[in-house]
Amino acid sequence: MRLSVVLSTYNQPDWLEKVLIGYCCQSHSDFEIVVADDGSTSDTKARIDTVRAATGMRIRHVHHADDGFRKTIILNKAICASAGDYLIFSDGDCIPRRDFVEVHATLAQQRWFLSGGYCKLPLDVSRQITREDILSGDFIRPEWLRARSVRQFRTLLKLRVRGRLARHVNAITTTRPTWNGHNASGWKSDILGVNGFDERMTYGGEDREMGERLDNAGVKGRQIRYSAVCVHLDHGRPWRTPDALAACASVRRTTREESRTWTEYGIERREG
Repeated sequence: MRLSVVLSTYNQPDWLEKVLIGYCCQSHSDFEIVVADDGSTSDTKARIDTVRAATGMRIRHVHHADDGFRKTIILNKAICASAGDYLIFSDGDCIPRRDFVEVHATLAQQRWFLSGGYCKLPLDVSRQITREDILSGDFIRPEWLRARSVRQFRTLLKLRVRGRLARHVNAITTTRPTWNGHNASGWKSDILGVNGFDERMTYGGEDREMGERLDNAGVKGRQIRYSAVCVHLDHGRPWRTPDALAACASVRRTTREESRTWTEYGIERREG
């Protein structure tokens, strides 16, 4: 099984570099990274080139011009550019735990997608994380986080549990599995089977809408939010607007009400 990790990013080279460092020390190392770049400046390309040269990781950089929030479009381009049979999706502001890729690869099953979890950090703590903290794994240790005033029980629990205990907590959680842009994976053939992301959507459930089409097509979600974990670095969201949220909610409502399994606004455009 060939693996591709697809990371979305936009003008956050400092955060992206930390995330790429997280992928260079994974317990499972046989994968490529496809950076889906929604119009960043040349700083992002330069940072990717530097990390690639320093680590030897296989990193593809898929980029288009900056023309507003077009994450779904660049993600579809990244899907087409990927070499993997199985695709793991996350964001360029989410540092993976050391076993992140291994968990997704081990739990991959035909006709299922995996729904992972994340832990949000405040901006000041996000800035404090160094390359050495990532390489050593200190950035996810409860002791390191508590020393920086991160004391939320759920955050520390999610980062601490592993193995059998994590599987048990996954099984009893009341949170339903959804396709999450920060942490989800599925077979490329299944994603192409629903025509990828709906390119009409901007910010607000654009990832989950594709997951709802997968579900309608019989590709069900499996909850692994305590087994596959990443740490989310804080940032602003200027693209979160009432109009964008309303437009995306309308598309999702139609997908659910009509049990749609395909979007006419995805990777493949059909005439008529």
